[in-house]
Amino acid sequence: MIQKKIKQLMTVVLIGIVAFAFVACSNSDTNVDKVSETKNQAEQPVAKKASPLDKWQPDFDPSGAKYRCIVSNVSHPVIKGVYTGFALRDEIWKRSNGQIYIDFKPLSMLGGEVEVLNQLQMGAIQGMGVSSVASTNMGPRFGLVNLPFLVNSFEKLDKFASSGPLFDHFMRAMDHQGIVGLDITGYGNYGWATTVPVKTISEAKTIKFRIAESAVNKLLYKQWGFNPVVMPWPDVPVSLKQGVITGLDHTPMVCNITKKFEVAKYYTQLNYAQGLFIWVFNKAWLNSLPADLQQIFKDTVKDVCSEIRKQTKQQEIDQIAAAKANGIEFYSLAAEEMATLKVQGDAAHKKYASEINKLYPSETYKNENFLADVQKLMGYSVK
Repeated sequence: MIQKKIKQLMTVVLIGIVAFAFVACSNSDTNVDKVSETKNQAEQPVAKKASPLDKWQPDFDPSGAKYRCIVSNVSHPVIKGVYTGFALRDEIWKRSNGQIYIDFKPLSMLGGEVEVLNQLQMGAIQGMGVSSVASTNMGPRFGLVNLPFLVNSFEKLDKFASSGPLFDHFMRAMDHQGIVGLDITGYGNYGWATTVPVKTISEAKTIKFRIAESAVNKLLYKQWGFNPVVMPWPDVPVSLKQGVITGLDHTPMVCNITKKFEVAKYYTQLNYAQGLFIWVFNKAWLNSLPADLQQIFKDTVKDVCSEIRKQTKQQEIDQIAAAKANGIEFYSLAAEEMATLKVQGDAAHKKYASEINKLYPSETYKNENFLADVQKLMGYSVK
């Protein structure tokens, strides 16, 4: 009897051992499958995320360049004045026989303009297509082109760029900061993109206008009696959507290309100033190049910028037409209201004149009333 019970107990234990082994094997197989599946997933190639700059990649290998020049810009290379950076890259590579490579970084890849200007001065980067509105932070003389109704058309800009000593003096605005200006490209005529229609000065006074981090613009908007919000360009899209700002002081070309018209669907054409990108470079870096490459670099910048300025005029026409086709409504202020803005804006000329006319110890062109000479060249008058 006892033997029979022992035999039964052993049978139960044996069955239990077999069952446990089976379950263990089954679980082990499942784990192997999971590990195998995870491993297979890990081995799958990860698709490379498309970059907005893929279409502008160089068609040459820059790894053999002796000299590398990192150049920044805040905006989109669809804008001709910004595309200048890629045009310079390709042309300087060709003319220098592959000795100089411009590594162009648009779209605020290196940050906002004020912080990038500091990087440029320190030599962390070598160049920048700085907007005329932000350029005054290190070169107050550059504020000349932000003054209202002075250099405020493509024709006047061409005349100024061809003025010889006057333009050369303008381009040396950051020389005392260790930064040399070589030439300019543009991005069109300034006006207002707004979330509600603005057809009068009184309507404009209800708008919270984003303006650049610029001394001249702050001064001008104070004279006009408007409500400006100083803001770096990278912060604009979210601020516009959230209603922190309800308008932009900018050009129709930039607003259309950078999709600001998706929120601000109205544009008031003032044409009070030309937006510029001023192509500036770290002087120590430029001077470190061999003499022949320095000359190639300078000549190429001038040639490329001259050609891009021609293309920019047509681009503004095309972008305005495209915006209108997409339902953006364009307005103009009445003649008497434009005259009011001009009279009020003349105070900005007077108050900022000392900054524009200021001479530094390194100056070779001793023009003590530079602003007055440019006003005369442009035929400026408040009447």
